[in-house]
Amino acid sequence: MTHDGTTRLTARPSVRHLVACHCRAVTEARWFAVAVFALIIANAVVLGVDTYSGVVDRWHDELKLIEYGFLAAFATEILLRACAHADRPGDFFRDPWNLFDLAVVLSAALPAVRENATVLRLLRLARVLRAARFLPQLRIVLVAVARSLPGTVSFLLVGALLLYVYAMVGWVFFADDDPEHYGSIGRAVLTLFLLMTLDGLGDAVRAGLEISRWSILYYASYVLLGSFVLVNVLIGVVITSLDEAREMEQEAERREGGGHAAAVAGAAASRERHLRDRIAEARRALDRLEESLDPDLLPTPRATTTEATAPPTAGHT
Repeated sequence: MTHDGTTRLTARPSVRHLVACHCRAVTEARWFAVAVFALIIANAVVLGVDTYSGVVDRWHDELKLIEYGFLAAFATEILLRACAHADRPGDFFRDPWNLFDLAVVLSAALPAVRENATVLRLLRLARVLRAARFLPQLRIVLVAVARSLPGTVSFLLVGALLLYVYAMVGWVFFADDDPEHYGSIGRAVLTLFLLMTLDGLGDAVRAGLEISRWSILYYASYVLLGSFVLVNVLIGVVITSLDEAREMEQEAERREGGGHAAAVAGAAASRERHLRDRIAEARRALDRLEESLDPDLLPTPRATTTEATAPPTAGHT
């Protein structure tokens, strides 16, 4: 409210926007990522130290204190990341890495989890997986593996069907002469599964040739379909998913860069509006000041003064 009773409207950034800007400046800094990554590596080292019973018995209290320190540091990191999205909270929960970090940190504070030593160790081990957040290439690989799961399921179904068919054929032809490897459908499946990795293929072919020379067709066709065709199909699925994950990572980086540019542009526009409001307010104050002055005290206009001091013309002489 100004002195003349008018309301002053200025575009000032909100508190949430200021908090988000400050926290975002911290979380996007390189030193912050390096510090969190160092904490994750240190946490992994401490987990390895906990496997030595002699060290745990001697330094039990110190290790427990270090664990509380790691938990507090990771909780602070999550809090900073959440505050960095104070102006748009929904974006924080749209990031799967934020949800994973939040679940890992909050789960360690649950009483049921803290009472179960095995579950607690697994949760502490899950913190090591958070290193993928700071390694773009590893993050791309993990995303690719996740995206390849539907194709992998199809591969497993086709592979299981192939194993079953060849296991039944092997049981029919080799069960009597080689019961150790083809005496039942289970043994036949296990034998063929090991042959898919080409492990012991030479011994299996020699044993089959002792039974029948036509067994070479059986093993050759199985190796061709199981070891070459199916494995190459699986590799193709993973490579395709890897390309898709890389494109998703690049798209996310472009969106993040665009959002940062939009935030900078919005802050500049806000400052410009604030400056224009200040200039308009200053002009109004000058107008009010001129209106409040006594007209008799105002200086005589230049045109009037010139007419009064001009010499008389010849017509008036």
